[in-house]
Amino acid sequence: MTETLRAKVNTEEVGKRIDRFLADSWPDISRARITNLIVEGHVSRENNNTVFRPSDKTREDDIFVATLPNPTAADPLAEAIDLNVVYEDQDLIVIDKPAGMTVHPAPGQQTGTLVNALLAYCGDSLSGIGGVKRPGIVHRIDKDTSGLLVVAKTDIAHQGLAKQFQEHSVERAYTAYVLGLPSPTNNRIETTIGRHKVDRKRMAVGGNLAKKAITHYSVIESYGFSSAKLECRLETGRTHQIRVHMAHIGWPLIGDPVYGKVIPSRRQRLNPEAREFVTKFPRQALHARLLGFAHPLTNEPLSFVSQLPTDLAKLEEILVQAT
Repeated sequence: MTETLRAKVNTEEVGKRIDRFLADSWPDISRARITNLIVEGHVSRENNNTVFRPSDKTREDDIFVATLPNPTAADPLAEAIDLNVVYEDQDLIVIDKPAGMTVHPAPGQQTGTLVNALLAYCGDSLSGIGGVKRPGIVHRIDKDTSGLLVVAKTDIAHQGLAKQFQEHSVERAYTAYVLGLPSPTNNRIETTIGRHKVDRKRMAVGGNLAKKAITHYSVIESYGFSSAKLECRLETGRTHQIRVHMAHIGWPLIGDPVYGKVIPSRRQRLNPEAREFVTKFPRQALHARLLGFAHPLTNEPLSFVSQLPTDLAKLEEILVQAT
């Protein structure tokens, strides 16, 4: 069934943009979706005078009526893929993503992604993000990075979570492994990061359309001078941010196939077994360990911790033995 909403303009609201007035009147619907509803002809004044311009102004005693079409099916294919669900309620879901899973379909990979899996897992509990039955992706982690991410199931949850990420109020901590012992052992990295000027698949400090990026790292365990375990905390959330920043300061992540040019002398500090294991490690040694945020509807503080996956636990064991 379609849903019909009504909103009456009070005296103090006369002269506001219609899209802003309706967004204030119907907080469960994002302003972006309201704009689309207006443009697509789903909003009218009660006298059946259809509104087509979101920027038009409200008039005294206006009553607006919106007919919300049923959410349409998402384009990606729903696929029954096992998920490690850490937390779920009617508004959001927290997933512990394995390394090797892409978050969102893209050219060249339309199936096997987290979105495909969530479409099947959540089913009718997805009430429609922007009018489409799809999970609301508010942040991503790289395909070969493991760990926690939160996904919205409703439009209002999507708005609330997106706002927290925009305001940098979400707590995110990553575990990372590097060869050698970074100096200093604690530091704040601030640069700009944008698309690489030559290789469009890479990001770079000072690249095209670069934006400010801030990462805090600290050594939480060192294995002699041969290698170290770090905690990296994000103040911003640029694509490949930790990987780019650690490579930029000369301490790329173990196994990083894009940014991980290891200084040979550091590899030589390892014993033969560890050297071979590190050389063949198949992905960047990065894990999204901690995720904390306020529930977008109840404001309840939520915090989740993910244990190291098997491959990183084995890497750590090898590095400890190599000390």
